[in-house]
Amino acid sequence: MTISEKIIAAHVRQGESASGTTGVEEVHAGQYVYADVDICLGNDVTAPIAIEEFEKAGLKKVFDREKIVLVPDHFTPNKDIKSAGQARIVREFARKHNLKYYFEVGRMGIEHALLPEQGIVVPGDLVIGADSHTCTYGALGAFSAGVGSTDLAACFATGKVWLKVPETIKFIYYNIPDKWTTGKDLILYTIGDIGVDGALYKAMEFSGSAISALDMDGRMAMCNMAIEAGAKSGIIAPDKCTEEYVKGRAQRPYKFYSGNGTFESAASTELSRTSSGGNYSAVYEYDASKISPQVAMPSLPENTKPAEELSHITIDQVVIGSCTNGRISDLRIAAGILKGKKVHPYVRLIIIPATQAVYRQAVKEGLVEIFIAAEAAVSTPTCGPCLGGHMGILAEGERALSTTNRNFVGRMGHPKSEIYLCSPAVAAASAITGRITHPAYFEH
Repeated sequence: MTISEKIIAAHVRQGESASGTTGVEEVHAGQYVYADVDICLGNDVTAPIAIEEFEKAGLKKVFDREKIVLVPDHFTPNKDIKSAGQARIVREFARKHNLKYYFEVGRMGIEHALLPEQGIVVPGDLVIGADSHTCTYGALGAFSAGVGSTDLAACFATGKVWLKVPETIKFIYYNIPDKWTTGKDLILYTIGDIGVDGALYKAMEFSGSAISALDMDGRMAMCNMAIEAGAKSGIIAPDKCTEEYVKGRAQRPYKFYSGNGTFESAASTELSRTSSGGNYSAVYEYDASKISPQVAMPSLPENTKPAEELSHITIDQVVIGSCTNGRISDLRIAAGILKGKKVHPYVRLIIIPATQAVYRQAVKEGLVEIFIAAEAAVSTPTCGPCLGGHMGILAEGERALSTTNRNFVGRMGHPKSEIYLCSPAVAAASAITGRITHPAYFEH
């Protein structure tokens, strides 16, 4: 079995009895299963709908107060009366059921950065969340997927999810990328190659020497954007890097699952597509050393080009943050470029640490001082501008360069605004020049 199939199989009960032994010997792609969930997640946009359905059904008790996580992060700190009402619904439900994992403003962070950081999600977990970027946790070696709010309501009550076991596509990245090429660039390049529907309802399994060389932040950026290729999930087999990350922070026992090991290939310097010969529906191979920093142009993540080819495009706003690229390594990269420089006079640079711990570390390391000296605005953790919520809405005709994950029409504001996606390095360099800029520009 693939790693995704192994994890799902371990969460399917033998027989229909609730007292049955957890774990079946195997599951296969295309099979429908009813699986136990280790963690289920909602936010201030999606959880209120789940809560409404839960209560409409007359349910009085959640299945496990320690397995439900509620993080109000989208429109918080509350931007208006309606968002305040949404947050109140989440807060009151958490109090009513005495949930262990409810994160209020001042403690919360962007959910998909917060849960791994806090050790709430661990390797081997099966996780669902009423947010499409729940696939982020695959970076830890967990099977994680976004679901609808009604599915979340059912999980609140039963601790289970009904799903179809996805086929797996294997992506192998050979060689070590250039120092400016990050996990964000690898996934943008991949989406540019296969398209936004290239992995529809598939599990994207990332592997190879370039993946092994990525830190956990880079791996999370890659798995986070699996959904942008239409995938059900993204996943990376755990290794020493994973062990170092989870050790000391995991709140529960965890288990490492490996892939099926049926596919072998010699290192290739050219892109190739082959039949898997095993349980993979397809295999893609890339030479990571030939992938430069990427930018996705409006209005799809698949519309990618190398950053160096877009230096003629001027920008009005730059955003560094989100569940894709708001972690401490992202801020360190940005600060390294911004140090001693100023943001272009006609550009707004908004920097949003993904969690309070990231914010605090950035203060401790002097990164926030660098950002403020460069004349950037630094925010408390929030999804904010990523979904057109607040903290950086675009006016008609404005153009933004952002480390977020989607650039659909109207995603960050006016339908006639434009969004370009990139890594923190490209974002920081471009904020200084006022146009899309390869970070190597500042090495000369």
